[in-house]
Amino acid sequence: MERGTLPPVVALLLAVCSLRPTSLAETVHCDLQPVDAEVTYVTSRVPEGCVAQVPNATLQVHILFLESSREVSELELKIQKSTQNGTWPREVLLVLSANKNVLLRLQAPGIPLNLAFDPKMVIFQGHPGINTTKLPPLTTKSQLLNWADTKGPIASVAELNDPESILLRLDQAPGSPSSCSLEPLMDMGHMLEWKPLTPASVRGCRLEGVPGHKEAHIVRVLPGTQDRPRTVTVKVELRCASGDPDAVLILQGPPYVSWLIDANHNMQIWTTGEYSFKIFPEKNIRGFVLPDTPQGLLGEARRLNASVVASFVELPLASVVSLQARSCGGELQTSPAPVQTTPPKESCNQELLLSLIQPKCSEGVMTLVLKKDLISTLRCTITSLTFWDPSCQAEDRDEQFVLRSTYSSCGTEVTDNVVSNEVVINLLSSSSPQRKKVHCINMEGLSFQLGLYLSPHFLQASNTIELGQQGFVQVSMSPSIPELMLQLDSCQLDLGPDADTVELIQSQVAKGSCVSLLSPGPGGDMRFSFLLRGYMVPTPTTGTLSCTITLRPRTWSLEVHRTISMRLNIVSPGLPDKGLVLPAVLGITFGAFLIGALLTAALWYIYSHTREYPRPPP
Repeated sequence: MERGTLPPVVALLLAVCSLRPTSLAETVHCDLQPVDAEVTYVTSRVPEGCVAQVPNATLQVHILFLESSREVSELELKIQKSTQNGTWPREVLLVLSANKNVLLRLQAPGIPLNLAFDPKMVIFQGHPGINTTKLPPLTTKSQLLNWADTKGPIASVAELNDPESILLRLDQAPGSPSSCSLEPLMDMGHMLEWKPLTPASVRGCRLEGVPGHKEAHIVRVLPGTQDRPRTVTVKVELRCASGDPDAVLILQGPPYVSWLIDANHNMQIWTTGEYSFKIFPEKNIRGFVLPDTPQGLLGEARRLNASVVASFVELPLASVVSLQARSCGGELQTSPAPVQTTPPKESCNQELLLSLIQPKCSEGVMTLVLKKDLISTLRCTITSLTFWDPSCQAEDRDEQFVLRSTYSSCGTEVTDNVVSNEVVINLLSSSSPQRKKVHCINMEGLSFQLGLYLSPHFLQASNTIELGQQGFVQVSMSPSIPELMLQLDSCQLDLGPDADTVELIQSQVAKGSCVSLLSPGPGGDMRFSFLLRGYMVPTPTTGTLSCTITLRPRTWSLEVHRTISMRLNIVSPGLPDKGLVLPAVLGITFGAFLIGALLTAALWYIYSHTREYPRPPP
């Protein structure tokens, strides 16, 4: 039989077999080796954790177990209130348990946070401006969980290995159990996301028998414990001096995962599910059915005519994946083999040491305290610690160095309540001294006022507001200092235990349509207005208006947080025994005057039309 006369059935079978993507997967030869590429990711999966739904709790407890492989690590922790509608706890207790020293950068704007931790293990970078509690000496995880359970209902628990950053959202967790029970490899959902400090393991190989210079980058996202729809943002940065490489990006994941791609080069896209590009996020493109094994994906790369797998990585279910690779047209960038050398002597971590230089100011004295055990952990040996004036040396006490100066000595300068100096550190491992400009705010001469007004002119303050009435609030600082900026973080109205707290401002944003941020006053005073709901059961008679503010210098980074509050009387319209507010008094007075004038005019009219005039004489 001639080749051109093959039966149609045989020809169809040959065509189908030639299109099967997995036909080469079992025979492809590719020896995966470490390559010079870096993949970082953000995930919600933790080694152990739990999430619970506690919707009516006034105090919400969250617990983080920080397991670090380094003696000292840096951690960025950000806490956010959800943008979803819901009832917020009046207070949040965050418990931090760390096995090694952690330098913590905390951001929790507008959140009534109380942080429980061991001050010997957790050190703040900057001034947190929150309430803190010292953890009792607890030795086991179960002991800490039992202690935290006595403070309030536990909303989440997470164990994290070598975290670089953590985002904790104070979300309600619908569908979650009412109590927290630890589970291994827990997906924390929208409540917690974190970025590991150590990048993922990236490997690559050359596909034998495939000519050309096309390269493949393969990212495989493993399934999670919750089959909920989610989008994975994939950021790809390929760097090569010879120009744009011929590349294909292969993304494989569970069927409920879609992809948002942000790449700095044009490349072929081959994904499961649906994908879109950052520049056109609304346009979804349907993907393909891909193999769900490493060998199958390598075979898919070969079927797409890739001669090199420039990067291959497997990740837990992530929300953000960042890939950076040096791609040069089909050249495999392998990692250099380790050379056996004498390990270098670990030197002082000067950057972390300088981050600990955080003086405090009070009662006319600037004070800096450095703990010796932490300095030793950073492998630093301090030979001298002084202010700008070298004669002002630190005191060497049993467990710490203490450097002190009054506002009028050691080169200290005070300008508009800002206290400034310079700290000089001489280290045994460095021939030149380390210097750091230091500042703090002298709060002793500053006072903060919270005022309620019943008109937008802010002329006469009041401590009484009527249900259904609009109130105007002003937050001011005296004396007014141009160098310092006043920022309104959050405000709330507490109407007592029988009513929900009215959130007015959260994270510097008006909460709801009945609250409006107003233009600052002439002296930079922060202002906003709110409308008090007219009907409540039970009817409140008093309330507490409280606001959290941040004081920040304009020229350098430092924050000081304060909470101010005032007591309010709340009256109901039409109840004489509740007292009268100023608009009611003016209204009654004007009404009485108007009624009196009308009665007088009516009586005069009647009198003038009914009186008898004397008749003229005949």
